[in-house]
Amino acid sequence: MRKIHVIGIGAGDPDQLTLQAVKALRSTDVFFILDKGEVKDDLTRLRRDMLDAHIPDPASYRVVEARDPERDRRAGGAAYSPAVGDWRSARADIYERLIAEELGEDESGAFLVWGDPALYDSTLGILEEVRERGGVEFEYDVVPGISSVSALVARHRTGLNRVARPVQITTGRRLSEGLPEGVDDVVVMLDAHQTFRQYAEENIDIYWGAYIGTPDEILVSGPIGEAGPRIERLRAEARERKGWIMDTYLLRRHPERRPERRPEK
Repeated sequence: MRKIHVIGIGAGDPDQLTLQAVKALRSTDVFFILDKGEVKDDLTRLRRDMLDAHIPDPASYRVVEARDPERDRRAGGAAYSPAVGDWRSARADIYERLIAEELGEDESGAFLVWGDPALYDSTLGILEEVRERGGVEFEYDVVPGISSVSALVARHRTGLNRVARPVQITTGRRLSEGLPEGVDDVVVMLDAHQTFRQYAEENIDIYWGAYIGTPDEILVSGPIGEAGPRIERLRAEARERKGWIMDTYLLRRHPERRPERRPEK
């Protein structure tokens, strides 16, 4: 039976791999890496750097690369979910081919997942789709990793939530619809439009980070009204320089500091 490891590799720093992840790396025969093109070539390089850092014998494994299918990022509204579904199915086609053609029946393969495989990643769902098709048999396990969320708050030396208060993880798309009711600590991922700007007038602090865990890491924190313009500038410069950006941020609302409203006459 073919065996697949889904390994969380942290936010970019090779030192963030857990001992369990290193053990899984060293037991893997074939690593599958989806190439996102020349613009994001450094993402592939970071994965290879992790293999070099943690596997003593480079002859003990091989790396198989495939081109990641493009997703229609223009789709919005009701078309968003079908577009994501089409992209995931296209990825499932690639995964199925790689496992069937590149992995022997007595070998183990691995997908290296940024952050943690259980948080805003599609690998587990795609592998389940491949299994349901029935074209190739395999079993898989999941090795948790340090998520960008955990790395973000650690780098800012703050907690993810406050005493007796909930925290919510959401997307920029959802944040644009308004802050969640009853939640004052909100982590935002996948925000290509810097949605935090619409809350610049509110009493909210932002803890922002880009390329967390890599040599290009950028960190900014403070009230949105003050930190927001700096984040916009740094983000635009970084994206222009590298051609891509991965960022995450925590919004922390302070309702106890809100000015009292005078009753209307």
